[in-house]
Amino acid sequence: MAIPLMPKATAVWLVENTALTFEQIADFCGLHTLEVQAIADGEVAPGMTGLDPIANAQLTQEEIDRGVADPKYRLKLAEPKVPMPPLRAKGPRYTPIAKRNDRPDAIAWLLKHHSELSDAQIGKLVGTTKTTINAVRDRTHWNTANIRPRSPMELGMCSQKELNLAIERAQRKAKATAAESPAA
Repeated sequence: MAIPLMPKATAVWLVENTALTFEQIADFCGLHTLEVQAIADGEVAPGMTGLDPIANAQLTQEEIDRGVADPKYRLKLAEPKVPMPPLRAKGPRYTPIAKRNDRPDAIAWLLKHHSELSDAQIGKLVGTTKTTINAVRDRTHWNTANIRPRSPMELGMCSQKELNLAIERAQRKAKATAAESPAA
């Protein structure tokens, strides 16, 4: 379930300005009931300014009124009126300047540990070109003497999920190719 922006500040405002139960506030804000009770007692977040969820369009007054009338009612986050921006478009992956010298290390690690990956998959994971991949593979890269195979996850170039997905695709493609070729 989605929680409001700045949950503790929202809980402070709800405790101070509404007659909602601690359970309702805790459920809406994603906090523990005892934490909301401690906020009400002034033990947690003393002096914190409350964040009005009505002014931020995260909650409506009608929703609060329903919650006050029925202690078992669970508040629901209001739908945003502003359209959400689209997810990151597919395209070339940006690698910060500080990490660009680590690309050959990541390429070497992928070539060593996951030889089933195609050059296109390695290029997509690390954000590099096929020319650089071939230079590392053939040991003709200008910095070959200093290349140490290091995991691209460790270097922050891709996530474990992205790597696992690429490996699964490569294995499926290898199985399909093996099934198509006649047994000799």
